Amino acid sequence: MTDQAGTDQAAATPAADTRGRVEELRAIRDEALRGPSEKATQAQKAKGKLTARERIDLLLDEGSFREVGMLRRHRATGFGLEAKRPYTDGVITGWGTVHGRQVFVYAHDFRIFGGALGEAHAAKIHKIMDMAIAAGAPLVSLNDGAGARIQEGVAALAGYGGIFQRNTRASGVIPQISVMLGPCAGGAAYSPALTDFVFMVRDTAQMFITGPDVVQTVTGAQVTHNELGGADVHAGTSGVAHFVYDDEESCLEEVRYLLSLLPSNNRENPPAVPAEDPADRRCDALLDLVPADGNRPYDMRAVVEELVDDGEFLEIHERWANNLICALARLDGQVVGIVANQPQSLAGVLDIAASEKGARFVQMCDAFNIPIVTLLDVPGFLPGVDQEHGGIIRHGAKLLYAYCNATVPRISVVLRKAYGGAYIVMDSQSIGADLTYAWPTNEIAVMGAEGAANVIFRRQIAAAEDPEAMRARMVKEYKAELMHPYYAAERGLVEDVIEPAETREVLIRSLAMLRTKHADLPARKHGNPPQ
Repeated sequence: MTDQAGTDQAAATPAADTRGRVEELRAIRDEALRGPSEKATQAQKAKGKLTARERIDLLLDEGSFREVGMLRRHRATGFGLEAKRPYTDGVITGWGTVHGRQVFVYAHDFRIFGGALGEAHAAKIHKIMDMAIAAGAPLVSLNDGAGARIQEGVAALAGYGGIFQRNTRASGVIPQISVMLGPCAGGAAYSPALTDFVFMVRDTAQMFITGPDVVQTVTGAQVTHNELGGADVHAGTSGVAHFVYDDEESCLEEVRYLLSLLPSNNRENPPAVPAEDPADRRCDALLDLVPADGNRPYDMRAVVEELVDDGEFLEIHERWANNLICALARLDGQVVGIVANQPQSLAGVLDIAASEKGARFVQMCDAFNIPIVTLLDVPGFLPGVDQEHGGIIRHGAKLLYAYCNATVPRISVVLRKAYGGAYIVMDSQSIGADLTYAWPTNEIAVMGAEGAANVIFRRQIAAAEDPEAMRARMVKEYKAELMHPYYAAERGLVEDVIEPAETREVLIRSLAMLRTKHADLPARKHGNPPQ
């Protein structure tokens, strides 16, 4: 009897021990999920910011998040760190789904060490980045951190180096999206700059290499954090931010929308959806939207809205370089990238900022198998001493290089004028556009008729009894001979002159034909694009 009781007691002990360990694990996990303290959480809320876990819940499909490294803690000693070793070490990492597709994510937890990066913190980010690259899935970073953890010294700086190296390795392989939800200063700002898209929230997010105090010490200029590196500054002046929103909820919802337009990696095509908007829908409104007079402005956004499915498109860099529109949209359910001159801003000319904006967008589309539709209404490059001294030659060459290097399907449509070098750069047939169409209002030439007449017939005009009448006659003659709508088509530089109302159907049918396009670049390690 005694022996049997002893056997029963021995058998029960391991089970009881296991239950105790499970309860201990649950307590530790609960501590990690709660975060440092209620006080820290309230301080975060007082700034109008969500916690890292709340942000992840908004980004990912409900219940899909699987965390990695929850129990990770730093091993640093000294400078007060040995007394504070919270779980997660200030960054939450893992994977989940967005619209059912796998996405990897890391989110700084500002409540822990101000989201500052240390050795363990960096190791978690490195791991999740490696996992995203290996799995071929997008990576989203939710940034809200105070930079490198000073107490850990050079180990923290090395952690940033590992992130930058992985950002570069993942570039053009998987989509990388940076969401700025708090401060991002010093070297930490270079990781977002290396990614494909940067989102920012007004008032709470700032990015800069040197903060206001350093700027004042070195230059004497007094500037606030938002004036130096706030969302509106980076959206409208520097071009660092692609998207800006007033609150975190709408920002993260737009990140989800962007992900729905991107492939998981460079080996896949963007996700297609069933289209309710008829492929053969006529766009008769275009006849009234675009004036035949090349000097009259109009809103190119209205043209894009008329052409794409259900009038929906996501504009990239909406507030920077307004003379060029870059947008993602769908045509017959298929994702396309749209590059279009904007006659409402600077008459749609190309300048330094527009060239950089367009080049970056074209490269992104090409990297992720997104066909490119280019809508031309461009009078040329912006003249001026500032543009020339600022390097318009090399900056304009960036856009030229991006188009020439792109192997995705490329279709261009000349709506009205397309003059000079800007016509060539904006994906003309001579630099590799697969198909080029034009409206009957097109004028493709080296320059406008007035300028051309002044150059070619300057002696006749000067010698005429009525110079203005002679100039008008020469302009008319030049237009009739070299700028009529069918001149380029007669020489094979335009496939067809089409009715504006047929543009949507022509684009959709042409893109369907090009869907199986395959083009290889010459064997090389990489190109050396203009910088």
